Amino acid sequence: MSDHLPGDTPHRARLARILRVDHAGEYGAKRIYKGQLAVLGRGEHGDTLRHMQAQEQVHLDTFAELIARRRVRPTALLPFWHLAGFALGAATAAMGSRAAMACTVAVEEAIDEHYRDQIVELGESEPDLSATIETFRAEELEHRDIGLANEAELTPGYRVLSAAIKAGCKIAIALSERV
Repeated sequence: MSDHLPGDTPHRARLARILRVDHAGEYGAKRIYKGQLAVLGRGEHGDTLRHMQAQEQVHLDTFAELIARRRVRPTALLPFWHLAGFALGAATAAMGSRAAMACTVAVEEAIDEHYRDQIVELGESEPDLSATIETFRAEELEHRDIGLANEAELTPGYRVLSAAIKAGCKIAIALSERV
């Protein structure tokens, strides 16, 4: 017996939203690190930023392959995320390494919550995808921990900056699922 009720979004549509938004999010994360590296890449945090960017690239490549294999259209907002991600990364890096790390912490906390919700939503229906998302979630939490270890919370105005970035992430998630 199916637990699908009248009015519920069909499984295929839910899955398409998940893949679309996760692809967009990983694309945006890659662009954030690209912006941070443009400003801080030659400094003491360059190798750390490159490490996190490399993991995001693996995430992006995985979701790009899943989108193609499952015939899901990517979000139409990718050109916007291309610019917005880079701008967010470069702007926070221009504020200093702590602000760049504060950006990382805020983004990764938003993504942790998002991925956790997706894993619950998928339940037993997509065990391979759930396992992939769980692996990526662990790496995103590693990035958050790196940001915290690099004094993200000592950024002047940390709470305001963090709240603004998290709000932006939630808006980006809602838009990318649908557009």
